[in-house]
Amino acid sequence: MKRLLILGIVGMAVVAGGIAAAVASTGGSGSASTTGGATVAAKRISGAGLVLVDAKGKALYRSDQERNGMVLCNGACLSFWQPLWVTGTPKKAGSLAGKLGVVKRPDGRRQVTYNGRLLYSFKLDKAGKVTGNGFKDAFGGQKFTWRVAHPVGVKISPATTTTPSTSYPGY
Repeated sequence: MKRLLILGIVGMAVVAGGIAAAVASTGGSGSASTTGGATVAAKRISGAGLVLVDAKGKALYRSDQERNGMVLCNGACLSFWQPLWVTGTPKKAGSLAGKLGVVKRPDGRRQVTYNGRLLYSFKLDKAGKVTGNGFKDAFGGQKFTWRVAHPVGVKISPATTTTPSTSYPGY
């Protein structure tokens, strides 16, 4: 009897841990949410204005080169630019204009799009900070220019579109 009880507790712990890991890896609302459970929301960030953020409050970016669901950021690119993954239907914060969608990546995982543009977070950002806006880089012969994603209808001032002066060694 004791053996069955221990096996049952261990089995429940494994299942609970797997569910928590799956939610965390999708960027879903199972993690500490600052967006009220939405996959994508809008948040005002100093120096960047009103930008799209994930459930953890990290700024979301898009590349100028990826349009209409075309996936170009693969391999080493993913070590800096992390796709906003989803397993179900992405949810936007209540008043956020624009359309969320999903694109199936070559590896089979599903990435969130906003008005047809793939969304990524920048590995070197922290919640409430925008440090990757205007970055230009290249991976596997593909050049990228990254822009912080703004909600539909937000007028972007020149001050929010400049290339950051911060450089990261080895990047």
